[in-house]
Amino acid sequence: MCYLDTSVLVAYYCPEPLSQQVQAFLGQQGKLAISSLTEVEFFSSVARKVRMGEIEKSDGNRILAKFTAHAETGIFTMITVENQHWRLARGWISLFSTPLKTLDALHLAIASAENLQLATSDKPLYQAATALDVNVYKL
Repeated sequence: MCYLDTSVLVAYYCPEPLSQQVQAFLGQQGKLAISSLTEVEFFSSVARKVRMGEIEKSDGNRILAKFTAHAETGIFTMITVENQHWRLARGWISLFSTPLKTLDALHLAIASAENLQLATSDKPLYQAATALDVNVYKL
């Protein structure tokens, strides 16, 4: 199973330079996993695109409705952020060996603790995953 970082979801649902590559990649995957964290970050990213004028409000609503429908029909396995994920993220941040931000550390911890490959288009997240020996695929 592949755990999707928010950067991948945004490129799948919103027009971005990596959209075609992400769509092809996801079409080759079996089961896909996201977390409650990914879901909230995705909504925030779409809202930011609307506020910044990158997409119209009606498009933002359509994107969020499509994502919600996909999530409700079980396209994604939803992973709840657990105490073990928080502790693992905290431990990695306290190593002082990577420039991990809080939410990126949580994504890494979720993927690692659940034995999932992390798919991301975020270069710093990819580099941190590699340094921490987390199974990662960069788009």
